[in-house]
Amino acid sequence: MHTDGAGHPLDTAPEGWRERQAVLAYGSNANPSKISWMRAELGLQGPVVVAHARCDGLAAVWAAGLRYRDGQRPATLTALPGVEEHAVWFVTPDQLAVLDVCEGRGNRYHLVRLTDPDITLEDGSAVTDVLAYIGAIPIRFPLLVDGKPVRTADVPQAQAIELQGEEADGPGIACEVVAPPDGHTFP
Repeated sequence: MHTDGAGHPLDTAPEGWRERQAVLAYGSNANPSKISWMRAELGLQGPVVVAHARCDGLAAVWAAGLRYRDGQRPATLTALPGVEEHAVWFVTPDQLAVLDVCEGRGNRYHLVRLTDPDITLEDGSAVTDVLAYIGAIPIRFPLLVDGKPVRTADVPQAQAIELQGEEADGPGIACEVVAPPDGHTFP
């Protein structure tokens, strides 16, 4: 759990944290410093509960395009065989709204419900109702090099900007786009 600028054991997390909405975090969203940045820059409030997760059939891969603000290649999510370790944030509705702003929901990334996730926490419990952010536009779809996505675990960020390839036809993952709250539009 992240609160007061530091990490704390999950046994200090607020009661009922497992009933919060699960959001798969990969790439920079799995980095604790991102939580601090969102607190300072986007007004993220309250304890952020994060658990390590084993994801079977889901992979963080490099996106086809570069970020405008810093020229780096962002990560996106796709379906690939194998197991990867990621994080799951258990968020309140207000925290999810901050993530929506951070991810450019509806513009850069879609908020989706994974339709058949195989995600297990360290304690062995399965997480079945999981949201994730995936590419909403072609430059945020997976980059294909020689016809295959490139896992972020296989190529570091510093080398990812040099990758050459083409964008995938779509995100390549079984999911349903989550409609925004009634009357809400995204910038």
